[in-house]
Amino acid sequence: MEKFLKLEGLVAPLDRANVDTDAIIPKQFLKSIKRSGFGVNLFDAWRFKDVGEPGVDVSKRTVNPDFVLNQSRYQGAQILLARKNFGCGSSREHAPWALSDFGFKAVIAPSFGEIFFNNSLKNGLLPIVLRESEVEQLFSDVNAFDGFKLIVNLEEQVVSTVDLAKAFAFDIDPFRKHCLLNGLDDIGLTLQHVDQIKQFEERHRASQPWLFS
Repeated sequence: MEKFLKLEGLVAPLDRANVDTDAIIPKQFLKSIKRSGFGVNLFDAWRFKDVGEPGVDVSKRTVNPDFVLNQSRYQGAQILLARKNFGCGSSREHAPWALSDFGFKAVIAPSFGEIFFNNSLKNGLLPIVLRESEVEQLFSDVNAFDGFKLIVNLEEQVVSTVDLAKAFAFDIDPFRKHCLLNGLDDIGLTLQHVDQIKQFEERHRASQPWLFS
């Protein structure tokens, strides 16, 4: 997993509350357990006017020009600004996979679906909870200024404007912060103990050899 240290990224505003995981990545695309390849169908029902199906070339589909992520000013955005209860609904881990695969590295909202929040942290996508009043300020700024960017400093736990005129502190679990800073997913955490695992396997093989014959 890629380390998350400090990010300066373009912000895209998704001005909708209660965005569920089926909206983030619709159910028909959940046919793989790989972490990549889902970005092309992120917010599929909103980004396109036709119904999407797995394997269909998105370049041949009808794009919805009114959807925020299809607007040229937000191309290449790495920070998604959202409303309350983002990521509610089912527990599909594909939701943070799709957001990351599309290019997002952080999502800012007043609140998140609990399972989505935890899945995001485990997959290197940083969910940041700010007060509703602070999120409202950011929506106002991103709509007013073309190319609006934010700096996310995970070490200091601060989101700030590029000119540092505004700064908002956020909380994060110390263990999850450690994992993000060091690029450790669940597999990476396990591999930190690879020597002990090998020693256990050797002892197990020596004490119960009939299990390995």
